[in-house]
Amino acid sequence: MKKFTFALVLMATAAIANVAAQEADNEALKKRLEPVGQVYLAGAQAAADTGPKGPRTGEQVYQGACFACHGTGALDAPKKGDAAWKPRLAQGMDILKKHAIEGIRSMPPRGTCGDCSDDEIEAAIKFMTEGV
Repeated sequence: MKKFTFALVLMATAAIANVAAQEADNEALKKRLEPVGQVYLAGAQAAADTGPKGPRTGEQVYQGACFACHGTGALDAPKKGDAAWKPRLAQGMDILKKHAIEGIRSMPPRGTCGDCSDDEIEAAIKFMTEGV
């Protein structure tokens, strides 16, 4: 019985030592993964503070995200106000909005505006199709 008790005490001690060693390893790992410095961009905070406080207009979204393709016709994207929008508009705004959100052909989902809301996407479509 003494041998059994001694073995249990020995195993419990080893388990406690193992847990303590693992916690020390975890702390050492956390220490190694901590950032070593920070990056400061002059004016970055001011720009963040003056950014849009509400939904962006269709023109803002177009200028910031859509213009690269829809302003130049890259990858066969219909340009703003171009007649190439007519067959797309004939499908209805719901289909246009669905394609813009989910992506279609060469256009990725939400174009290049990953942080645009569905309403902002729709506003950009309306801006690009004005006068068509």
